[in-house]
Amino acid sequence: MDGTNRLASLFVESKSNTVLAWIFIVFLVGSVVVGIPLGRYEAALFGLAAIVIVVGPAISLRDPRVMPPWYFLALICLPVFTGTFVPHSLVTSFFPSFALAILGLLLMVELQRFTTLRLVPWFAVVLTVLFTLALAALLTVLRWVADLFFDTSFVLDGRSQNAINTTIMVEFIHVTVSGILAGIVFYLYFRRGPGRPASSMSVPSRFENETPVESAVISNRLNVSPVRQRQIVGVMQVVLVGIFAYGLWTRQLPFLVNAAVALAITFVPAALERDYGIPIEPGLALWMTSAVFLHALGSAGLYDLIPSWDTLTHTLSATVVAAAGYTILRAIHLHARRIHLPTWAMFTLTIVFVLAMGVVWELLEFLVDRSALALGLEPVLAQHGINDTMSDLLFDGLGAVVVAIWGTVYLVGVSERLATRLENWSNG
Repeated sequence: MDGTNRLASLFVESKSNTVLAWIFIVFLVGSVVVGIPLGRYEAALFGLAAIVIVVGPAISLRDPRVMPPWYFLALICLPVFTGTFVPHSLVTSFFPSFALAILGLLLMVELQRFTTLRLVPWFAVVLTVLFTLALAALLTVLRWVADLFFDTSFVLDGRSQNAINTTIMVEFIHVTVSGILAGIVFYLYFRRGPGRPASSMSVPSRFENETPVESAVISNRLNVSPVRQRQIVGVMQVVLVGIFAYGLWTRQLPFLVNAAVALAITFVPAALERDYGIPIEPGLALWMTSAVFLHALGSAGLYDLIPSWDTLTHTLSATVVAAAGYTILRAIHLHARRIHLPTWAMFTLTIVFVLAMGVVWELLEFLVDRSALALGLEPVLAQHGINDTMSDLLFDGLGAVVVAIWGTVYLVGVSERLATRLENWSNG
């Protein structure tokens, strides 16, 4: 069985599995019917989404036997059950995220069956973990926006900004841990060789490649010579060295750490060219350096002096992360013969990648700040309450959309060179 159709084994054709699976579906229907009158809209919405994703293939293929394993459905039902009958605890708080990861994997398999998307198990598992983190970020931002404009209290419930932010960060920790655990479970599930897949869910492993898009070089669009672009990068690096020296002289940890990290990142394009043979045009290097340079300046005082500086740096940083995500995804698309990512998938997965990395970054800020406070030190990556965190994620998404739209024009050349490098590694 090739890697593409191993994913189809997530749906099986078995009489006993069919009976058990439909019992859990009836339970989900009941949770929706009961949850709406009781005002449990989040649980009802989750149940409705689960029903659509689980039952969709059976309805489309007109075969009620095409169902996921019943134990996966049991895990999907756990958040509904525990939310109603079991007091909230550390253990039960992980159930919603784990169930979300299962739904994400089912959705990946269904998209492969009914669209031109083609995946293999390991890549589907990675995407599922990213999807779980990204959806958690999206749902949290939507709840926050609803509180701001419709006077609800999903997130903004009257507590202080920092108290609410801490609660959300704990939720993100649960989501991250659950997503990783789910990814490990899924990987082991496919590795041990699950049962015979439902034949109706199998898909052709071969497909027509999309017409390659002609790349446009960023350097040529800036109306600045490549030499001048390299000089601008050099000036930024000198300023970062100055900030680092100032932090070292005054023993200010935030200046020291942020300048050191930013300076190290500015040398990444040169390292990729020198060590891995992946040419990075000066425009891309300038793009990446500008993002980390502006962040370092913000940490040196501009975040406090200019309120909109944080918005600028997060949006620009998100475009860099999105560019990296797009480049990696397209390189995999070109290199892995059994993986095919159509244009809509590249667009969507670029946004998913950035939102997932946004959650990871916010958690990093939170954990570093808490660790510094516990040690009696000044926070290095200070968070400023829930509104600041949600604004960061919102502008992360904006930066991701910009790159997702323009990525096919400006990043094709880099991803093709990366794919060539991967080919050489695998053959040599």
